[in-house]
Amino acid sequence: MAKIVLIPSLVAAKNIDSLNQSFLDSANDYDNGMVFKAGAYDSAKQTYTPAAIGSGELHDVYMAFSPEDSIMTDEMGNQYKIGLNDPRNFTNSKGLVFSAYRPQVGDKILISADGIEGTADDYAVVAAGENKLQYASAAVSGLSYKVLDDSAYISIGGASAIGTQRVAAVLLECVAI
Repeated sequence: MAKIVLIPSLVAAKNIDSLNQSFLDSANDYDNGMVFKAGAYDSAKQTYTPAAIGSGELHDVYMAFSPEDSIMTDEMGNQYKIGLNDPRNFTNSKGLVFSAYRPQVGDKILISADGIEGTADDYAVVAAGENKLQYASAAVSGLSYKVLDDSAYISIGGASAIGTQRVAAVLLECVAI
């Protein structure tokens, strides 16, 4: 399964801190671009637990997005962040705190095609029980994105050159939350 690459091109959460939250899940990994609800809050760790999107709970959804840093841990437990050339190798690993933001109407994101399931259509929406966006013919009463460009791409750098690979992507604009 390919990893999702997310570029938040124009999102309100870049300027409004309250739209960003910290999450911690000890059982599951999350790719950037995956969607979920905020579950239980742990006041000691100041994090939420990601929760599945239930039927009728398509509002107040969060989207995972952390900088594509890989973390190495040495034998003594010290953690180091190293550079990552290919964001397709990145995931928010279980047991580590990661960031997510709450999309707002007008947000524009560029997400790799692997981040949306189904047959290409006019909208990408959240669905109950799913952690990826789903293609749909119309917006739903909940988080919905209009497909602006389904032939976009994300340039990925290699070890020796920038932009040597292209990843199929879709440009989306949030039209409902």
